[in-house]
Amino acid sequence: MQIETLSATLSVLSAMVTPAVLILGSSSLILATSNRLTRAVDRTRAIAERVTEEAKDEERTLLPEERDLLLEQLGRTARRAKLLTRALTRLYMALAIFIATSVAIGVVAVTKVAYAWVALGMGFIGALLLFWSSVLLIMESRISLTAVYDEMEFVQRLRQRYSPPDNIVGRARARPRWRRG
Repeated sequence: MQIETLSATLSVLSAMVTPAVLILGSSSLILATSNRLTRAVDRTRAIAERVTEEAKDEERTLLPEERDLLLEQLGRTARRAKLLTRALTRLYMALAIFIATSVAIGVVAVTKVAYAWVALGMGFIGALLLFWSSVLLIMESRISLTAVYDEMEFVQRLRQRYSPPDNIVGRARARPRWRRG
């Protein structure tokens, strides 16, 4: 390919910009995943602080069911943080590869070397990393959703146990279950 003509130059530039869409997508996922990781770490710290405070308290006002729930939630948030960290690593790797793909396209076009397959292979690897991180994010969101379901079920059990029967909240009525299945 001759770079001297305007159409050839525009062709090379458009080929180099094509990975920009994937770069932008990776960047957006990095930002969202970083926010999710921050929330998971904050949640872990809050639960750990609550469990520690209750362990120090001599009167122990925590219900055994609540303690079990908190310890289970602590394990879940730790798993979430691990998955989010792994996903974030893959997203950064994908971002770097997409940038390298863009550069490789330009280098191949300028040097007229017959290694265009390198850019294609790098783009494919970046896409696989993006896919892998998406699977990890799906797994993390399922863990997060399970934690929310467990908290809702715990509150429902407390309501059933401690709510007076004549209370409007305590009345038996058909309610949709929090979980399906």
